[in-house]
Amino acid sequence: MADDLDRSWMARALAEAERGRGEVEPNPMVGAVVVREGRAVGVGHHERFGGPHAEVNALARAGAQAEGATLHVTLEPCCHHGKTPPCTDAILKSGVARVVAAMRDPFPKVDGGGAALLRAAGVEVDLGPMADEARRLNGPYLKRLAVGLPYVTAKWAMTLDGRTAAASGDSRWISGPRSRALVHEVRGRMDAIVAGIGTVLADDPQLTARPPGPRTPLRVVLDGSARLPAESRLARTAREVPVLVAVTDRAPSDRRRALEDLGCEVLPFPGDGSVPIVPLLEDLSRRGVTNVLVEGGGMTLGAFLDAGQVDEVEVFIAPLIQGGSHAFSPARGAGSPSMAEALRLDRHEISLVDGDVRVRGTIARAWRHAFELDDPQGQWL
Repeated sequence: MADDLDRSWMARALAEAERGRGEVEPNPMVGAVVVREGRAVGVGHHERFGGPHAEVNALARAGAQAEGATLHVTLEPCCHHGKTPPCTDAILKSGVARVVAAMRDPFPKVDGGGAALLRAAGVEVDLGPMADEARRLNGPYLKRLAVGLPYVTAKWAMTLDGRTAAASGDSRWISGPRSRALVHEVRGRMDAIVAGIGTVLADDPQLTARPPGPRTPLRVVLDGSARLPAESRLARTAREVPVLVAVTDRAPSDRRRALEDLGCEVLPFPGDGSVPIVPLLEDLSRRGVTNVLVEGGGMTLGAFLDAGQVDEVEVFIAPLIQGGSHAFSPARGAGSPSMAEALRLDRHEISLVDGDVRVRGTIARAWRHAFELDDPQGQWL
């Protein structure tokens, strides 16, 4: 059975796994630590999509010292041939005596099979230390497996009185330079960034990570009527960084053609209402998108919230009071009918960033329950 020492080593494995963020998606982030006689003799993580898995990297660094040791890994070792050979093969070859995994891998070709194979070969296997942390780490991977949709993070900056702009629409700048730099780091780990046409018309954003991160996100504009101006920075750079304009039947055919001539991809949806959120996410998922960042404005974020498709928030609250009775608020849409029904962060972190308050947290979603552990005997669910 796992104990407090196992939790301590698993914490290190989770920190190691985090190093793969933005590099390994749509694969999960995984970290591993080989422990022998109370000390780490090999540490590794999944470094890039298609590259060796965490267990293989850690065992390679441990070398002969892995024999008889304990391998702590944040996800059940794989037992199938994919882009790389099964990790179970490397584990058995190394002579590891015990494997401690934070959680099972729900991928259908694994899903308990890795643990069963190791046990059948005489390796002791324990499950569960820091399982909750492991699930949070790989929320994007787990959501794709559960419901086939990308993981959505909503980001906004606001004043103390909840304003995202002045009555004139001016929003530069609410948050400070360090907060804005952190947003660029977040952008650089995303597969797609979404903004509504209202925000694009008001701010003329680039929706890029500066400096570039490990990923170059697809820029997505919700623009039912195809109003994106030809002179906008998005349209002018569409041949350099992809731009997807989601439209509906309201969009005139000549406007669609004009955007396509500029290098934008136009994605049509039926109907003359707003761009539908779930069908949009389904299309992005088919393109291999794992992480989506929603950057506004209020109607766009409200539409994602109303569709039940915000999984995490990244909020910067500046020490400013703007006042006024205008409608520049982070999220609009239908909203919750009562405070009792309002969405609540089930886990959150609060920190100070050069005077701004940064709030990060996840929203409880039904798909998460598919991966909850309720197994005091430590068996693989």
